[in-house]
Amino acid sequence: MKTKGILIIAALIAGIVLFASAYTIDETEQVVVTQFGKVVGKPKTQPGLYFKLPFIQHTTYFPKNLLEWDGDPGQIPTLDKTYIWVDTFARWKIVDPIKFFQTVNNTVSAMARLDDIIDPAVRNFITSYPLIETVRRSNRQLDTYEIGVGDANDRELIDLNEKLRVYTGREKITQGILKQAQPKLSPFGIKLVDVKIKRVNYVEQVRKSVYNRMIAERKQIAEKFRSEGRGEASKILGEKERELKLIESQAYRTAQEIKGKAEAEAIKLYAQAYGKDPEFFSFTKSLDVYRRTLGGKTTLVLSTDSDFLKYLQRYNE
Repeated sequence: MKTKGILIIAALIAGIVLFASAYTIDETEQVVVTQFGKVVGKPKTQPGLYFKLPFIQHTTYFPKNLLEWDGDPGQIPTLDKTYIWVDTFARWKIVDPIKFFQTVNNTVSAMARLDDIIDPAVRNFITSYPLIETVRRSNRQLDTYEIGVGDANDRELIDLNEKLRVYTGREKITQGILKQAQPKLSPFGIKLVDVKIKRVNYVEQVRKSVYNRMIAERKQIAEKFRSEGRGEASKILGEKERELKLIESQAYRTAQEIKGKAEAEAIKLYAQAYGKDPEFFSFTKSLDVYRRTLGGKTTLVLSTDSDFLKYLQRYNE
């Protein structure tokens, strides 16, 4: 029994020792092994199962993948004395975990070092170039609305594009920031992978002035369109009135022609009828006049030899 108990105790001690000496690393990690605060051996960068001296040696894990750095937006003057807010970000990684452990020791301290190195580099490059160099990346031809002059002619547009030409551009500025900051980060075992400008904006006072100018320009363009629309509307209404009068005059002429032909035909028929029996025609016309002029309360004073009463006189005879 005593031997069995010793074996159990020995097995437990071996298990504890084995557990304390074994450690694993995954694909996103790298480990530095230390003994009494000093680094022992080379850093472990490959994933797998590893062993160390239990209770004496300790492992410190560092990330192996890309890490984020997000700078604080700040007010920076450009070379042409325009104050802008610049917001930058960067991607970095630990390439020498031993240096990293011996200098900054952890990612929190590393972030402070990145702030101290990248922010001055950003300020240095922004202040060394005009605003247009920080904003534009290429010399792509800008249209009239991007420039803010909607009624510019071709010559003016060419001149404005030439005025806004960049010789460095944002891409080269960020590359310059990267090249300036990287040598200062190498002693900490840090590699700066990329630096980008996330946002560029005017300061509040300048932004209000720019917005007011943009609003005024857009109102001017809108008023120009309204004026052209009113002119086009007047032109269309004038053409409509002209066409309407033309149609009415043609219709009136056609109606008068038809009316004249009808009257001529009627006169022709009347003349033909009168020519066949003039006496009968005179008689019917006189009866029609009698019907329209003589009534129950009509009083006429005429001579007895009046032509108007000749048919009545014959009837009385």
